Amino acid sequence: MDLWFDPFCPFAWATSRWLVEVEKVRPIEARWHIMSLNVLNEGKDVPESYREQIARAIGPVRVVAAAADKYGEHVVGPLYTELGLRLHNQRAINRLGDLRATVEDALAGAGLDPALADAMDSDAYDEAVRRSHDAGIGLVGQDVGTPVIRVGRNAFFGPVITTIPTGEEAGRLWDGVLLVTGFEDFFELKRTRDGSPRFD
Repeated sequence: MDLWFDPFCPFAWATSRWLVEVEKVRPIEARWHIMSLNVLNEGKDVPESYREQIARAIGPVRVVAAAADKYGEHVVGPLYTELGLRLHNQRAINRLGDLRATVEDALAGAGLDPALADAMDSDAYDEAVRRSHDAGIGLVGQDVGTPVIRVGRNAFFGPVITTIPTGEEAGRLWDGVLLVTGFEDFFELKRTRDGSPRFD
């Protein structure tokens, strides 16, 4: 099972933590891949405040790409966990002036070189970011976002959740998602979202 994420996205973070729970009750193993909200929204008409936020979001994505280049793909999941805990659970995403310190702390927490934070301000890994992004978004089309999940030939955006189910509840949600997305002509189930993810 593969998941594409942007570390800034709280919905991708919630989905990723659900998948960690699913791993405990279903025979799956997650493989983690980067995508970029900044790349996704290039040329799109989005509010300026959001454009400013996602312009900063490319920094942590570049750092994950740099870490994978230096250490191997196996570090992507652990580094994402460390970034997500700080950005979302500890709400560092609300203190973007401290973003470099947050990224350095996440790198150290994952046992990686904090100097990799230098990649935040470099375009050296942008080709790798785009390659990974395109691989994920190419499975589901341009009209969705992060997260993207692939299970075998079955790929989809989401699920978008605001709480993180655990135990067998996590497993049942997984079963249901696979059931509906496994139908070749199934495309969309949606309702208006009235809340943001909660990580308490």
